[in-house]
Amino acid sequence: MIDHQVRVHPSAARLPREEQLAWKLAAVATGTQDARDLDPGAVAMAVNRVIDNAAVAVASLRRRPVAVARAQALPHAATPGASVFGASPDVRVSPEWAAWANGTAVRELDFHDTYLAADYSHPGDNIPPLLAVAQHTGRTGADLLRGIVAAYEVHVALVKGICLHEHRIDHVAHLSAATACGLGTLLRLPTETVYRAVQQAVHTTTATRQSRKGEISSWKAFAPAFAGKAAIEAVDRAMRGEGSPSPVYEGEDGFLARMLDGPGAAYTVSLPEPGEPRRAILDTYTKEHSAEYQAQAVIDLARRMREKTGALENVRDIVLHTSHHTHQVIGSGSGDPQKYDPTASRETLDHSVPYIFAVALEDGSWHHERSYAPERARRPETVTLWKKISTVEDPEWTRRYHDPDPARRAFGGRAVITMTDGSVIEDELAVADAHPAGARPFDRSGYTAKFRTLAEEGVTPGAQDRFLDAAEHLTELECTGLDALFPAVDTEAVHTSDATLPKGLF
Repeated sequence: MIDHQVRVHPSAARLPREEQLAWKLAAVATGTQDARDLDPGAVAMAVNRVIDNAAVAVASLRRRPVAVARAQALPHAATPGASVFGASPDVRVSPEWAAWANGTAVRELDFHDTYLAADYSHPGDNIPPLLAVAQHTGRTGADLLRGIVAAYEVHVALVKGICLHEHRIDHVAHLSAATACGLGTLLRLPTETVYRAVQQAVHTTTATRQSRKGEISSWKAFAPAFAGKAAIEAVDRAMRGEGSPSPVYEGEDGFLARMLDGPGAAYTVSLPEPGEPRRAILDTYTKEHSAEYQAQAVIDLARRMREKTGALENVRDIVLHTSHHTHQVIGSGSGDPQKYDPTASRETLDHSVPYIFAVALEDGSWHHERSYAPERARRPETVTLWKKISTVEDPEWTRRYHDPDPARRAFGGRAVITMTDGSVIEDELAVADAHPAGARPFDRSGYTAKFRTLAEEGVTPGAQDRFLDAAEHLTELECTGLDALFPAVDTEAVHTSDATLPKGLF
């Protein structure tokens, strides 16, 4: 790996484009090897994530934000076009609108993959725009895999090197850059074209984290889809010869100087050398539970502690000792009263670790719909327990959260349950059971089982088999074979729910 120093430069310095971060990211994209030369482990994991995305997408098809995104996309018919989850197999829409609809479907349940380092990310959000463009431009499964591996490489590098959250900038700014790079790899574009697309994408998708603060709305699901759509449009403009705000990262009025650490900003972004295997996708991990990633280990910990607590009405209080990020983002350190509100939205509840711990402790399980149902959140005994739960930052858990060794990195915490008789029950869990370092790491069988579980209500067993066969043979698929990556669903049932939506512009 090569450590690239990234800092602010005055306009008068005329920083050469080859020394700019956007160019270096583009060079990683255009230097990504052919699929046959990619790391076999990275290729296998990319297939896993295609399966994972489809699983969470088909489970979300009747949810309102997904139905809205689909309704917005369907009027934009195109030839060749791209497929839409939940639409009839013969329907094709413009690729940027397919990316919008499919990206929202993938993101809605907060249930696909994650990478946490200096910042946060859901790198699986790169896949919908890449798949849409692959279909529209006649690329093969091998081309798609190259794009996915490259997008993950860039995304992980940015998340490791540049923290957005401390400045309350939403993490989709890193996503759009990664997607533009993945599209450049997929389409075999020149480095200069990808460079321009990256800068346009970053400039147009920089937004605040208010979408994940307080009363969290459905925009949380739309935001990554918007970034994917914007990246496709940026690539299209760059391919037509249009320029970009440059240098978007290092400029004196650029991303680092005005959005992040200011004129004195300096960061280190590590990128692979030419010819070095692209393996960053192997550092990422998926979710067993539909909740914010930092709650994954907490759910598993609550399930484990349930047997030790006895009658929960005898709990006096529960304190979760955890990292700064967990305490500030999904814990009581956020200062958001909505995190204790029984009438809060699903999007708010899946970012409330006190709520999540309470329900997991009571039920001993977690479900992507039942655990968030309004009647579940308003259950009196749940509300009573929920309000007894708080989080505190523990410097040791913060240090472990940022450990440079991925094998030692920890995203969990220690739970201290004090009973009314004064007795104390304690336990801790560093990583979720499904994490690569966890008790039951996800392998291909785990991804397959997750897909079958989430698809069982809307996808027939035969259609499930056909999808899994296509995904597992992704490297061999011709362009028309990419259609099989959209599991056949009961479109009549989906369209019936769509019919209840109010009309918009399209």
